Amino acid sequence: MTDAATLAGLDPATLSDLLRVAGAPGFDRLTEQIRRTGGCAAPIRLAGGTKLLDPSTRTVLHAYSTEGEPGGVLRVACGNRRASRCPSCAWTYAGDTYHLIRAGLVGDPDKGTPHTIRDHPRVFATLTAPSFGAVHNRPGTRPCRCGVHHQEDAPELGTPLDPAAYDYAAAVLWNNHASELWRYFTIYLRREIARRAGLTQKAAREQSRVSFGKVAEYQKRGAVHFHAVFRFDGPDGPDTPPPAWATLDLLTDAIRAAAARVAIEVPPAGDQPARSLRWGTQLDVRPVKAFGDGSEITELAVASYVAKYATKAAETTGATDAPVHCRTCQGSGRSPRYDRPGSALARCVDCQGTGLGEDLARLEIPQHARHLMAACVHLQPLYPDRHLARWAHMLGFRGHFSTKSRQYSTTLGALRQVRADYRAAQQRTALGLPDPDEHPEATVLVVAHWAYAGHGSTPGESWLAANVRRELQHNREIARELRAELDLEGALT
Repeated sequence: MTDAATLAGLDPATLSDLLRVAGAPGFDRLTEQIRRTGGCAAPIRLAGGTKLLDPSTRTVLHAYSTEGEPGGVLRVACGNRRASRCPSCAWTYAGDTYHLIRAGLVGDPDKGTPHTIRDHPRVFATLTAPSFGAVHNRPGTRPCRCGVHHQEDAPELGTPLDPAAYDYAAAVLWNNHASELWRYFTIYLRREIARRAGLTQKAAREQSRVSFGKVAEYQKRGAVHFHAVFRFDGPDGPDTPPPAWATLDLLTDAIRAAAARVAIEVPPAGDQPARSLRWGTQLDVRPVKAFGDGSEITELAVASYVAKYATKAAETTGATDAPVHCRTCQGSGRSPRYDRPGSALARCVDCQGTGLGEDLARLEIPQHARHLMAACVHLQPLYPDRHLARWAHMLGFRGHFSTKSRQYSTTLGALRQVRADYRAAQQRTALGLPDPDEHPEATVLVVAHWAYAGHGSTPGESWLAANVRRELQHNREIARELRAELDLEGALT
């Protein structure tokens, strides 16, 4: 399994538990369970069982119970998309996102998109937040404003040159409204397309469709920005070609014009002035290439880039990866029972009206992230409907990290269902049961009872899971590289 040097490097508690696990009955079955979860870092433990019955005769075709499993439980993957929580499940989520984005660029009939979409106009756009104050950065070959050439992993990158002058309130309010900025942007985009085509919006919709897939990413300064793939389709979606007027240049111009039009007005409150939230001026729109021509904006590069950031969140900026709000009042600072205007009992007892369940001063996080989280808490009573304290660990952002339009390609749910169907087919083959698609009359009744029995792993089990995860990830990376080479060869021929 591993060498003695690796085991010697473990801390005593992990090594002791690993030896206990290895010497316990059912170690091979435990290892098999861990492998079936993909090396999940926080597996869910279930107790119970299932029976497969012949509905006509009530004959038991197969029975399973966790009573014979190690610890009397079955371990299943947690399914968390965040790499900071579970690298294994995040890898699966990233893989699903990769195939979803790739299917909308390359085409995959099994995922609802024909290969002819490669001929449709497609662009990769990045919409950013405006400036909230000067920060340390790496502006090409020039030194930072502070006069230093920062290294790529320098901890000061993204932090303000002058924290006292940095507009932390505007930064978290912008993050908080980012999803609404995107929604208005998609509305204006369709209007700008129609205007440039010389058509009414209704006529433009009858002749074309714009599909997109996007992902949110945190910059080092803690501001959210969006990476998105846009594709022109015909009136019936990806199966039809776009009209002659739906060109790459028209789509690019419409994206730039729509981004410039969007504005959300935030009224003044308390010590905060009125603000007009807009997209930043650093808008990047590039055509997606089928093959490399010196540019990195190729189909597979875009799919890989989007998938990479689908599993990351505010922890990349140094913030916590867990909520810090008070669970009793959900961060509102108000008593859920006595929240009446003017009542002396309206303040939440557990957090004393702060909306916090953690002391920000005690968290081991960078000062810049602490200031952003503190700004969320300060603004909570001023904008109670924005739930800023509840999303302080996300620096105010409360939207979905990965979204797409209806006809861009397949869905994450459909991809998960394919995996579930594949595993069900494997089980039927192993048990000698007929395929219901080939034999509709041979139905099987499933009777199951499951109870939650906890989650997580012991130190020894966690070490085993980490080794399984690294092995599987290495194999998947090799398979992905091979798939990319086969795609390229197929396209060239």
